[in-house]
Amino acid sequence: MRVRRTFVKWLVALGILHGIVLCAGFFAPYDPVEQDRKSPYLSPMRVHLMDVHGHFHVRPFVYSLRLREGSFDQYEEDPTEPHPVKFFLSGARYQLLGFLPCRMHFFGAGNTRIYLLGTDAYGRDQFSRLLFGGQVSLFAGLLGTGITLLMGLSIGAVAGYYGGWSDNLLMRVAELFLALPWLYLLFALRAFLPLAVSPLEAFFLIVAVIGAVGWARPARLVRGVVLSAKERDFVRAARGFGASNGYLLRRHILPETSSVLLTQAAILIPQYVLAEMTLSFLGLGVPEPVPSWGNLLSSLQQYSVLVSYWWMYLPALIMVPFFLGYLGLASSLQEREEAYKIPRSSLGSLT
Repeated sequence: MRVRRTFVKWLVALGILHGIVLCAGFFAPYDPVEQDRKSPYLSPMRVHLMDVHGHFHVRPFVYSLRLREGSFDQYEEDPTEPHPVKFFLSGARYQLLGFLPCRMHFFGAGNTRIYLLGTDAYGRDQFSRLLFGGQVSLFAGLLGTGITLLMGLSIGAVAGYYGGWSDNLLMRVAELFLALPWLYLLFALRAFLPLAVSPLEAFFLIVAVIGAVGWARPARLVRGVVLSAKERDFVRAARGFGASNGYLLRRHILPETSSVLLTQAAILIPQYVLAEMTLSFLGLGVPEPVPSWGNLLSSLQQYSVLVSYWWMYLPALIMVPFFLGYLGLASSLQEREEAYKIPRSSLGSLT
């Protein structure tokens, strides 16, 4: 029961985080590519409930920022211009869930722009770009993981079920992929692909490259499960009744690999998100102006940004709760599998 509660807890936490990113248009106050050239590298605005006169306000508000006297890039709050934060107001047009046209936003400040996480060099809202960038990075991780697991399941099932020369050949290729450092292999594969492509083409190229390099470990794990499952009594009985190989794989053997695939998915998704971020950070991923967590960090390659604008580090921190959630989910899946194995082994010893 404790293992199940832990599993549900991590699943709900990840569901909430992914739901916020999926509905980025609603939670983000502005279009992620909209520029405000008058406000480059604007520091994050603080939300207040108490004004400078000590009066409490029920509605939260922000102060406008103005250039500090004698500075060209340092801002300070202007206490003469408070702007109340408004909720559920109309704003920039977006597509909710990717296909529903909508203009409703969770919060904003009316005619005044509010920057909770500051702006970048072009005056674009970092909070909006962070949410929309999560859609690109997380979807790349999810889709790449799906490709990897599909390849691993197919190759591992063929190698484990049929054995012989096909098993030897496929496992030697898998060992080669395991021996190669995946990051350099990723760079090598991406280098052979065209660099000047549209954002959509770049996204699918990245997904294909990421998904193609990590199939070896899931394939070996699936192979081990298939080798064990095909020797079980109920599989032998079904084969004796004339069941075909396809039927045995589909109905009796491949369902046994579900726990392995789920655990591998929870491990691979954060790894692939990090891979997409690495490629985009180095300029090999999704290009500007489309945001992703990787190209949001690319400005940190400039020393002036690195030492002067601390809020540009924030996209690197947003991935921490996602990574912790997936690692916690993988750990709970492993504990759940161990908990189910114990009763089965004790039942087998009694019989």
